[in-house]
Amino acid sequence: MHACVKTVSFVGISTIEIGVQIQMLNGIPAFTIVGLPDKTVAESRERIRACLFSMGISLPAKRITVNLAPADVQKEGSHYDLPIALALLTAMGIIQSEDTVNVLALGELSLNGAITKVPGVLPAAIHAKMNNDVLICPEECTREAVWAGENAILAPKSLLALVNHFKGEQILPHISLTEAQKVVKLTNFGCFSDIKGQMVAKRAMEIAAAGAHNILMLGPPGVGKSLLASRISGILPPITPEEALEITMIHSLAGQMTEAGLVTERPYRAPHHSASLVALVGGGTNAKPGEISLSHRGVLFLDELPEFSRQALESLRQPLETGSITIARANNHITYPARIQLIAAMNPCRCGYLGNPQKECNQAPRCGKEYLRKISGPLLDRIDMFIEVPDIKVSDFAQNKGDMESSATIRDRVSRAREIQSARYKDLKIKTNAEVDGHEMERYLTDAAKEILYRCVDKEKISARGYYKITKLARTLADIGEIDSIDTVHISEALSYRRII
Repeated sequence: MHACVKTVSFVGISTIEIGVQIQMLNGIPAFTIVGLPDKTVAESRERIRACLFSMGISLPAKRITVNLAPADVQKEGSHYDLPIALALLTAMGIIQSEDTVNVLALGELSLNGAITKVPGVLPAAIHAKMNNDVLICPEECTREAVWAGENAILAPKSLLALVNHFKGEQILPHISLTEAQKVVKLTNFGCFSDIKGQMVAKRAMEIAAAGAHNILMLGPPGVGKSLLASRISGILPPITPEEALEITMIHSLAGQMTEAGLVTERPYRAPHHSASLVALVGGGTNAKPGEISLSHRGVLFLDELPEFSRQALESLRQPLETGSITIARANNHITYPARIQLIAAMNPCRCGYLGNPQKECNQAPRCGKEYLRKISGPLLDRIDMFIEVPDIKVSDFAQNKGDMESSATIRDRVSRAREIQSARYKDLKIKTNAEVDGHEMERYLTDAAKEILYRCVDKEKISARGYYKITKLARTLADIGEIDSIDTVHISEALSYRRII
């Protein structure tokens, strides 16, 4: 007896054919899974055996071989439980073979027969739609699966319900977007008017948000660096449907989906400085996305930047340059999108008060040089903006919140600047100035702006990468003012945000 059911491998989202063969072999019963399975897949036989027993079904006293093809692709995860069980039931004649044609299934089986939640349902649903397959997934994952588009989706609570559906004893409804969609309440990110003083830093954060530029804030403890970073999500433009689907697929693969089913806000990730290299980059046994990929089309905030390990910081160089990150392991080689906006903050030294005669430690200024040495020059060269966040003056505390700009006002300007950029780079399929090649900006420079830029680059020995970052930052400043050309005022302000460390 033979049977076959399709599922997916999340290493590159490829189709896996699960074949079951039941035969006599010296009268010795056995249940074998072959095809490079890991421990989780190998344990599926025990979960399936218990699940079928709870339904009153006993496995035949014969040799059962489950082949996961292609055999050279590593199989990981518990989502293989359901397709293996379906293939086994088909081979036993409980389900008709024509019922599992053009079916793609995934789901974990509990010991009582329930089908439980698994990660990666959205990319599997998109894969099923592309191949005109019916998707069978856990009921808990329907809010995620429906965003793949109009597709046939079955979401049973249990294996018994699915078997009854195939036998015509119980009809499972096809899930549609309107039934599963849920209204999502936007998060309250706080308002920029809550921040006292720091007008230069606020202006810099607006520029960074308008062009998706990377920024590093330097200042003593308690001056509002973390507060400024947390407020940037409130001034970023709304997420587009294409970006939402792209971000959701990454979160789905990482197993970090919410009940809403679709990520409707730009990610804001703020890992602790003790985060490991794998936590930031991704990887592990399942080659899951890390914090860098989970920040795609959003913000990655790294507080106390020099406190991160040197290896973790150097891992940022590839995604900041290319917008993607490749995880290379012995069994996996996968590339995730990582078009992030890096917001970093740091103290001038370990004690935090370098330059303040009343508070700095007795090791100054040597402690500051040693502290900054943890950040390499190539990483600093990939940062567009450097700003100093000074101590707040006593007079700043008297500022009236109503007299300061709100996040909504700033967001309108940022959104308008992003619209200008999106229209300009429509043919290049690029959304922001930070993504475009630097040489594209040179044609917008006026002669006077070129003269200032060339003179400063030559004097300060700025690298070619730094030169193009200045032009892209100046282009963003012009877009905020809705000006076509890049003039001296834009170049001058862009140069003022270059390295201060």
